[in-house]
Amino acid sequence: MVFHTVPFFIQRLFPKRIWSKNSEGNQVFLTFDDGPVPGVTDFVLQELSKRTMKATFFMVGDNVRKHSSLAKEVLSQGHQLANHTFHHLNGWKTNREKYLQDFLACNQIIEDQLGVQTKLFRPPYGLMTSAEAREISKTHSIVMWNMLSGDYDLKLDHKEVLRKSVENTGPGSIVLFHDQQKTSSVLPRILPTYLDKLQDKGWTTATL
Repeated sequence: MVFHTVPFFIQRLFPKRIWSKNSEGNQVFLTFDDGPVPGVTDFVLQELSKRTMKATFFMVGDNVRKHSSLAKEVLSQGHQLANHTFHHLNGWKTNREKYLQDFLACNQIIEDQLGVQTKLFRPPYGLMTSAEAREISKTHSIVMWNMLSGDYDLKLDHKEVLRKSVENTGPGSIVLFHDQQKTSSVLPRILPTYLDKLQDKGWTTATL
C-alpha cells in the first residue's frame, strides 16, 4: 500500500523536518531520489528541460561514484543535488555509527566528484532514528515530502499513480519521484503527463 500523502499527525511528530514549503505563487518542489541512473535520470532531465522546470535530486553516493558524468549533467542543467546516503541505507536497520559514516561518505563523493557542498538530506525510505536525525540536523536540513507518487510500486496501475499524484499535489508540495532502475518503465508513462498538468494549472517548479 502506498500513502500518497503524509498524515498531518506524522508531520507534527517530526516538526523539525521539512515536509512542504511556503510557495511564492503556485510553486511545486519536485524531487527525485536514488539516482543518478543511466537511462532514467537522463530521461527525467529531458522532460524537465522541455518545460524549463527545475528539481532537486537526492543522490545515492555510490551512484554518483559510478555515474559521475550523469551527476554533473544534472548539476549543469541548473538542478539541485542533495544527500541520500552512500549505500541507500535504512536508518532503522543500521547502527548509528555506520549510518553516519555512510551519510558523510555521500557528502564527500558529491564534493570530490562535483565540487559542490549540499546542506540537504533525505533518509532512504524516510526512515532514520532520532539519534541519527539529531546528528545530521546539526549540519543538514532533513527534507521529507508531502506527496509520494508511488512510482516505485510496480503493483500499482500507472494510470492510478498519475491520478493520485496530480490529485495530491498543491502549491508548496514537496513531490517525490524516483530516478532508479525500478521506475524506468513507469516514469515514461506518468512523468510527462504529470508535468504537463502542472503547467496546465499555471504552476511552476523550484529547487529546495
